[in-house]
Amino acid sequence: METKHFVVDRNSPDRAQLSEAAVYIKAGALVAFPTETVYGLGADGLNAAAVERIYAAKGRPSDNPLILHIADRQEVARLAVSIPANAEVLMKTFWPGPLTVILERAAIVPDRTTGGLDTVAIRLPDSSVARELIRLAGTPLAAPSANISGRPSPTNAADVLADLAGKIAAVVDAGDCAIGVESTIVDCTTPVPTLLRPGGITLEQLLATLGEVEVDAALAAADAAPRAPGMKYTHYAPKVPMTLLEVAPAEAVPVLLRELAGAEKQGLRAGVVAFDETLALLPDKPVKASLGCKRDAGEAAARLYTVLRYFDDKPVDVIYAEGVSEQGLGLAVMNRLRKASGYRIIKK
Repeated sequence: METKHFVVDRNSPDRAQLSEAAVYIKAGALVAFPTETVYGLGADGLNAAAVERIYAAKGRPSDNPLILHIADRQEVARLAVSIPANAEVLMKTFWPGPLTVILERAAIVPDRTTGGLDTVAIRLPDSSVARELIRLAGTPLAAPSANISGRPSPTNAADVLADLAGKIAAVVDAGDCAIGVESTIVDCTTPVPTLLRPGGITLEQLLATLGEVEVDAALAAADAAPRAPGMKYTHYAPKVPMTLLEVAPAEAVPVLLRELAGAEKQGLRAGVVAFDETLALLPDKPVKASLGCKRDAGEAAARLYTVLRYFDDKPVDVIYAEGVSEQGLGLAVMNRLRKASGYRIIKK
């Protein structure tokens, strides 16, 4: 099928174009759309057959649940059995925004959307384009990232089309996403709210708001059970193997030089993902991609998926990636880098 390409202004989107995109959703088709985090692959989240098309287009494992995106906070009441007080606080503080809450699901939500779980993931995005599309569609949109499962998430429409052109009905293009990593997921069905996936809202922000937050132990595991979208499987991976360096900033260059020399001895062409300060001290030979400067986690988050996709058409056999401090957005960046590397990690 031909994928329709709608180009809209992120601040004042053309309602006529979004209405046309919404027609596809009402018909059970798939439409990729921008949020402030990454581009999502949207379908009617209350239509099991439409949701099934998401799994088919992405090649997504069937037990990996999806997030329902809504246009108005009041919609939560019909999607969840109850709304705990901690969830109310989180929604009031961070919605609209890059936060997903896990609640006990209502009967209206199909098993296909929740991956068979008795909970549902819900988010009210900050993107005015996303919210208007949802309003016009008249239904919550189930929407994982708009990429082939396992690949880096798309932060622009070109990356969506690189993976899904011909597999989806349309893409709504509003330029680059601002944050660059997916939403934070918090399970509000547990006695103490539990961070299941770090993202655009930081752990520090959650703690300042709630006072107490548990961090799910599965965040560090390669074989986590899928309590929430994106927890179980390797994600975000470039097309060639990547190794992550979890070392102090002062050790990054010596470790990289050692690894690059080893790769060259094996006849392997190397790529490096690192901050400018590190890249400047490396030889010219490896293919380089910058995470930004001054080890800024926010800049690294915004660049991350574009950088990982940068190597798709480059002559590299292996990639080495510099880690970042896990403060603030760094926790989300490191979560993605660990998954992208398949947990191939060099520590001090």
